[in-house]
Amino acid sequence: MTVVSPRLLSGVLATTMMLGAVPAQSQEFINVLTGGTSGVYYPLGVALSELYAENIDGARTQVQATKASVENLNLLQQGKGELAFALGDSVKAGWDGVEEAGFPQPLTEIRAIAAIYSNYVQIVANAESGIKSLEDLRGKSISVGAPASGTELNARAIFAAAGMSYDDMGKVEYLPYAESAELIKNRQLDATLQSSGLGVAFIQDLAATMPINIVAIPAEVVDTIGAPYVASVIPAGTYDGQTEDVSTAAIGNILVTHSGVSDETAYQMTKLMFENLDRMVASHSAAADIDPANALTGLSIPLHPGAERYYREVGLL
Repeated sequence: MTVVSPRLLSGVLATTMMLGAVPAQSQEFINVLTGGTSGVYYPLGVALSELYAENIDGARTQVQATKASVENLNLLQQGKGELAFALGDSVKAGWDGVEEAGFPQPLTEIRAIAAIYSNYVQIVANAESGIKSLEDLRGKSISVGAPASGTELNARAIFAAAGMSYDDMGKVEYLPYAESAELIKNRQLDATLQSSGLGVAFIQDLAATMPINIVAIPAEVVDTIGAPYVASVIPAGTYDGQTEDVSTAAIGNILVTHSGVSDETAYQMTKLMFENLDRMVASHSAAADIDPANALTGLSIPLHPGAERYYREVGLL
């Protein structure tokens, strides 16, 4: 019988314990940063997290409701998320380190996954307020999104281009979708400006509850701002009682990650979204505008190498 020395036996046991402590497959954590739960980012983020959990080996996913663009980008810079939705103008401001936009330092770690659908600046007012134009907002109460959010940056830009400021309003509240809608329903607020995909739930809900006006943003106002804002329309029938097209501003949304995310994970996140667009559309109709042919349009930050691999694979780079 072979005798094993105590020293050798303890070494074997230690090695065995070490090997046993290593899982068969390392776990990948993917935190998807979205926006308010009544907006468009959130349901799309849920759809992505489900796709990743089902199709990326070892992935454990989470969806985080946030104040959207500005908060999302700052969290990515800190490594506190792996994927985020953000407005194109916020992404550029983050990369450049525009302090008044909420970015004290340039966000050097953020990387692009894809340009996706456009957000539309949507100003909705209680019809009883008499607000039908931007000029009619003077002296009225309005909410403009969470402070220093992507939406609030949009509000500042729109009003400045129209020769107005918050000082022209009767009262300005800094509230996201759901809270704004509740105050309008309760006649405590006349209007809200929000940036979102078309058909957003909070306006659908408002339109089903009370008569509303969708306030036009004239093309000349949008042209005054310039890129990345483009003149667009909210098509007639998007909301109950909206019988005509309404001119507005559109800003592209971007899916963003950071340089610390592995190339393989970024590749899979990109590929799975584009190969499952029907699933994305089922979560929210705004995803119908996501098109790989437009995925590289208007990006102001570098692509993540993993995303770049996907675009080369499908012939877009």
